[in-house]
Amino acid sequence: MRRTLGIATLVLALPLAAAAQLKTITLPPDHPYGDLKPGPGVEVTQRACRACHSTDYIVMQPRGDAKQWEAVLTKMIKVFGASISDEDAKAIVGYLSTVYGK
Repeated sequence: MRRTLGIATLVLALPLAAAAQLKTITLPPDHPYGDLKPGPGVEVTQRACRACHSTDYIVMQPRGDAKQWEAVLTKMIKVFGASISDEDAKAIVGYLSTVYGK
């Protein structure tokens, strides 16, 4: 009985040990279409936005002024939970409205 219990414990523990191993995936690189244009604030924009999605989503957005980009960024923070500081948000809106503005 003890041996059966020990074997049963081992059989149940193996899948848990396998699941606990660190798994990584390598995504393909973004398409060059999604490369952000250079400009002040591009680095913070890439870092903050790529944490959740590719930059393709940025370059495909309708062009807009600072008010429009601020609304998009607010949605990303409040609806989707993007972790972006007020300082970074200001830099991102400045970059997007300048480089991808009307």
